[in-house]
Amino acid sequence: MTKTLKSRAETSTEGPQRSDVSESVAKIIEAVRTEGDSAVRRYSAQFDGWEPESFQLTPEQIENTIAQVPAQVIEDIEFAQEQVRTFASHQLSSMREVEVETLPGVRLGHKHIPLDTVGAYVPGGRYPLLASAHMTVATAKAAGVGRVVACTPPIRGEIPAATVAAMHLAGADEIHLLGGVQALAAQALGTETISKVDLLAGPGNAFVAEAKRQLFGEVGIDLFAGPTETLVVADRHADPFVVAVDLLSQAEHGPDSPAVLITTSRELGQSVLEHVRRLLPDMPTRDFAEPAWRDHGEVHVVPDLESAYELADSYASEHVQILTEEPRQALEHMRHYGAIFLGEGTCVSYGDKVIGTNHVLPTRGAARYTGGLWVGKYLKTVTYQEVSDQASSTHLGRICGRAARAEYFEGHARSGDVRAAKYAEDPLPWAPDGGDR
Repeated sequence: MTKTLKSRAETSTEGPQRSDVSESVAKIIEAVRTEGDSAVRRYSAQFDGWEPESFQLTPEQIENTIAQVPAQVIEDIEFAQEQVRTFASHQLSSMREVEVETLPGVRLGHKHIPLDTVGAYVPGGRYPLLASAHMTVATAKAAGVGRVVACTPPIRGEIPAATVAAMHLAGADEIHLLGGVQALAAQALGTETISKVDLLAGPGNAFVAEAKRQLFGEVGIDLFAGPTETLVVADRHADPFVVAVDLLSQAEHGPDSPAVLITTSRELGQSVLEHVRRLLPDMPTRDFAEPAWRDHGEVHVVPDLESAYELADSYASEHVQILTEEPRQALEHMRHYGAIFLGEGTCVSYGDKVIGTNHVLPTRGAARYTGGLWVGKYLKTVTYQEVSDQASSTHLGRICGRAARAEYFEGHARSGDVRAAKYAEDPLPWAPDGGDR
């Protein structure tokens, strides 16, 4: 039986109402659709106080901006991006192209074709989330995408130098200092100065997520993403101080970020609550972490690890951290998560920033049916067919004729008929001249 030491607040602090967000986003998208650059410029000035002559940074601007970034920051960016590229390359190499002969002379196959153009959105706002450049841009280039258009907002009216460096070093072909819904709409729809892309990738706030939802269909998207989620499974062997630090590390993403602990030890659960109480007051990001923990933090005590894994799976959390004596057991027992982090030497923050797996992951239970952003999202898997044996084509043509007529698709049936007639002299009773040419 599960015992709850802390539950979500009954009245929690939420962001803007869905209907308000949806209406605002739709208005901006329609304005960009009809007015192009003038609407983009108007909304950029309104929301970001940013109205340059051109939103796209020139090579000289990029070079001068990167020159402002400390050498250690550049070195760390390069390290993180190398981890991302390496893992993405290994993922790509696992995607085998296929060609099989299913009948004599009948060859079926599939190929993986990189997308032509991708729009990468790198959030800014309060924090310069430069790691999102690694995840979106570097992964796209590893997949072989020809053109990556990267957008990020200014921060307090200034160019976010480290983010620009990260986008450039990741391989972005264009960098636009443009944020919010107007950036995604410009990329998806195209304007006088921003040519449209085939797919939008990258995280963002509620407005960015809603923009991707509304634009989906006109353009592809990586996935729908909501507030950051973290869940820790811990047994009595876990260090409660480490558990508390790791929960709060993700709570600082925003006031609506859930942080959940499921443990087999009541003593550990109570100790984690006490550590959180002591840690929160001095956190520099307390204004986000405190309401997130207060309103969305949970601590549950379960009788055994099997129950812990079952309860964790019911959350289908974006991030799941396993702090148990034998953490790799979770790989056999759990099915629903965006990314899983095994053992005390690993943490979600590594995945967010430096380890090499992608941090654009499913939220709000979407891990039940999808994984996160990866190199495969930037590829189209397309099939091809070839029938070079006349006997096989005759055989398929006869079956196709019968199958299509069972569905009242006479035109489809006739495509099969003519091949059986051409290769085996089957009659064509539906043809005016019997099929003679």
